[in-house]
Amino acid sequence: MNYYDKITEIFCALDDFTLEFEQQIRKQVITAGKRKRNRPSKLSDSEIMTILIYFHLGGFRNFKHFYCHYVCKHLQHDFPDLVSYNRFVELKAKVAVPLVLFLQNRCLADCTGISFIDSTSVKVCKNKRIKRNKVFKNIAKVGKNTMGWFFGFKLHLIINDKGEVLNFALTKANVDDRNQLLINNMSKNIFGKLFADKGYISHELFEILFNRGIHLFTHIRRNMKNSLMTLEDKILLRKRSVIETVNDELKNICQIEHSRHRSVHNFLMNILGAITAYCFLPKKPAIKVDWENTNQIALF
Repeated sequence: MNYYDKITEIFCALDDFTLEFEQQIRKQVITAGKRKRNRPSKLSDSEIMTILIYFHLGGFRNFKHFYCHYVCKHLQHDFPDLVSYNRFVELKAKVAVPLVLFLQNRCLADCTGISFIDSTSVKVCKNKRIKRNKVFKNIAKVGKNTMGWFFGFKLHLIINDKGEVLNFALTKANVDDRNQLLINNMSKNIFGKLFADKGYISHELFEILFNRGIHLFTHIRRNMKNSLMTLEDKILLRKRSVIETVNDELKNICQIEHSRHRSVHNFLMNILGAITAYCFLPKKPAIKVDWENTNQIALF
């Protein structure tokens, strides 16, 4: 797949958003009547965010190598006012707020009535280096998933049946998937059916979501009584692996996880850039279920 064609699309979307964002900021700014120096940087905010997002689509593992040996050499005609790598790292901080707002307002999709929820580990270092890690000391935590123990964070995702991200949240690794405050915040704009794995089994959580118009479906454990479920819901529950495919693409295509972070801010920018890049993927994991009406009379 040639992701170079996506540069123009990403830049145009970001540039339109940043112009609107800057206009709203100017209306809200309160000045003391003193003139302040406001010298613009060579690279615009939309150009900085475009480079950050495009990094997660090009298959590169190291951002420094990507910027110095690819952007500066092969994308010079697209970004004529490029700065040094150290200066670019400094400029990343100024686009944190616009990137978050762009992701929330322009990239997150709408609920279709069929949603899937899951969490995935975001490791910040290997397990043997947990005690020596200084960047995330007292910030990251040790957690456990089906693959074992890890040190870092959890990325919680809700997607629709088209593979589009509806909402996301980043928590420490020791936060339970069934955390009610977390689920309530993530499912504000969700309705209909929500499919999850066994890690979300909770009677209290089921009742809270059901009172809000959300029906939570999960597989049952061996010591639990079976409950009646329609054939449609059983098939959709089997299709829950689509969100695991999304997590896999976030890690292996968008490079959301690596152990070379030198600051917490760069880690957060990497997460935001990867999720935004995923939203620009031309083809996402999706499910398609066609129901055939046979007009047969069912006897009960």
